[in-house]
Amino acid sequence: MTLAETHVQTQTEGAVVPQHVAIIMDGNGRWAKERGLPRTEGHRHGVENLRRVLRACVEEGVRILTIYAFSTENWNRPRYEVEALMRLLELFLVRELDELDREGVQIRHLGDLNGVNARLAKKIQGATARTASNDRLILNVAFNYGGRSEIVQAVRRIIREGVPAEQVTEELISRYMYTADLPDPDLIIRTSGELRVSNFLIWQGSYSEYYVTPTYWPDFDESEFHRALETYGQRRRRFGKTDEQLER
Repeated sequence: MTLAETHVQTQTEGAVVPQHVAIIMDGNGRWAKERGLPRTEGHRHGVENLRRVLRACVEEGVRILTIYAFSTENWNRPRYEVEALMRLLELFLVRELDELDREGVQIRHLGDLNGVNARLAKKIQGATARTASNDRLILNVAFNYGGRSEIVQAVRRIIREGVPAEQVTEELISRYMYTADLPDPDLIIRTSGELRVSNFLIWQGSYSEYYVTPTYWPDFDESEFHRALETYGQRRRRFGKTDEQLER
């Protein structure tokens, strides 16, 4: 049975804990600029911060974490910054993979490895293969990922497989997405205060709750994460229904 088929929200001390949390990790560059540092230093601190949030996920009972690491549009950034981001991801895999594996974290890649440096692509594939049987926490790394591109790729696969038009449903399309066997995110967090989705999980996040904080990603610690979950727990998810319908 897949996680998607067992999608139930965890109850911890009376609070509703989202099973799947996704994060748009924004604000690294501005964090660095305010400290008189190069943007690359902001990205380095952002990568280091991921340890804290992973630990918080386990402590809070979150089962799936999806992080927006590098978008298809990020290739348009200055070359030195793109190269620095590639190096940081590779360094993260080299330094953290052993511990993540020991701690039972399953790493998955969401996105397209075409055009990615061959050495880095091989490390990503190796990390996903090595941790495939871990089940304490699923870490989806959206790298070279774009929500529109994901939908286009799904539609192309459906057409290639000759699926008749009348058989195309929302459920079918979901099965062709990168997250096919996972529940949609319950909560999407965006750091740095920006109010946009930035082409992130635009299919899967159609009914997700959003939480936006002005805190830059390098400063988004365990207490900030807990506050986001507390806010989520106070909301009532209607999925298009009325309060009266939910109370029946």
